[in-house]
Amino acid sequence: MTKIDKTSKPSLAMAIAPIAITLCILAIQLFVFNDFTPHIPLIVGISVTAFLAWFRGYRWHDIEDGILHTVRLAMQSLAILMLVGMIVGIWIASGTVPLLIQYGLTMLNPQIFLAASMVLCSIVSLSLGTSWGTVSTVGLALVGIGAGFDIPIYWTAGAVVSGAFFGDKMSPLSDTTNLAPAVIGVDLFQHIKNMLPTTVPAMLIAFGIYLFVGLNNGPLGEDALSQIHLINTNIEANFNLSAWLLIPPFLVLACSFFKLPTLPSLFAGVVSGAVIAHFMQDVSLHELFQYAQSGYQIQTGVSELDSLLARGGIQSMAWVITLIMISLGFGGALERTRCLETIVEVILSKSCSFFRLQASALGTSVATNLVAGDPYLSISLPGRMFVPVYEAKGYSKLNLSRAVEEGGTLISPLVPWNAGGAVVISALGLGIAEGNIENLLYIPLAFACWISPVISLIYASTERFVMREASYS
Repeated sequence: MTKIDKTSKPSLAMAIAPIAITLCILAIQLFVFNDFTPHIPLIVGISVTAFLAWFRGYRWHDIEDGILHTVRLAMQSLAILMLVGMIVGIWIASGTVPLLIQYGLTMLNPQIFLAASMVLCSIVSLSLGTSWGTVSTVGLALVGIGAGFDIPIYWTAGAVVSGAFFGDKMSPLSDTTNLAPAVIGVDLFQHIKNMLPTTVPAMLIAFGIYLFVGLNNGPLGEDALSQIHLINTNIEANFNLSAWLLIPPFLVLACSFFKLPTLPSLFAGVVSGAVIAHFMQDVSLHELFQYAQSGYQIQTGVSELDSLLARGGIQSMAWVITLIMISLGFGGALERTRCLETIVEVILSKSCSFFRLQASALGTSVATNLVAGDPYLSISLPGRMFVPVYEAKGYSKLNLSRAVEEGGTLISPLVPWNAGGAVVISALGLGIAEGNIENLLYIPLAFACWISPVISLIYASTERFVMREASYS
């Protein structure tokens, strides 16, 4: 085999080939086999990337370094997922999640439920700076409330995702919100301010849609009211309920308010939930370890309540964690072999007008989310690649930071094999892996997540809310 200089970029066809093959296999897995387990197709993608890189002169250790480097960058995220799994199991055992479900069934009106869910998740995510934590805790409780109201789970999931990832996008405590300006070189709060013109209209439109849908549902019928009464009765029969059970979520909120690190804050939620579970629900230490590891189990006789509360634990996140590691490995292999660089440069060569430039940055971020399965890479890669172009054309880099945030943070939960999408599917119990493909309807129903990038493109085409470098400097 003729050795090729490893610093050279691949041709466009060779750069696209691993991505196209992987997407084809994913499509076969989903639409032909009706089986959503993207792990193996992504591993095939890594194999194809490695083979083509070997043909170009790379050796396995070069590709392995790229894979492991990207996976290492995600170790904190993987640790967060493990803690989230522990929190879900422990907070159910402590009665915190059942209490929130009962409060919601008692206080929320089903006609405003979807709109209220989006607003509540927005507030919590904005306060905590984590969409994943919001989806796995508050979102889980809202899914239970929605089930009691006989609202399809994909509608509730859409509202939860819209609110949770809005907060993640706009919170100064969010890792992705800090990553985008850090990579691109702009001020954090200027970056957040510049996202308001797209984010606020998107949230208002989404709120209006959820409210319209809810108001057209009509009041609850006798069957739904009877089901709610049955759920509330069984919660009271199986848990000792009091306001003390709200200590764990308030403690996590307090840690966030005082800007403590994410991992210790979440671990404080685990410990406080375990203490509450022991003293309020008489849960033994051995049972707490089991719930943190394998999730909570309960048999109330009400199948809807049992399926809702039987979840959590580190093992419940194994599907997500392995998917993230494999998808990150695929992205790392593509980046190390310069496939992504080739694709981005072709896109850049076509970016003459501001609209094309902004659409290219946003589209590259979306494409990286689709291919690499990682919201962090979808922000950092286009951020690094596009900065010189924005500077050369005299546009503020704040335009770029907004584009990659919308294509990265907001699109992440809409891609099922992405880290964000995998967390949503696992934490909310959408059962995609078990064949409940209809629950993927949450993707178009997460209105705020895809309306915001559309508004951004409309602004770019009319050159509204476009900042020149002089106006920023």
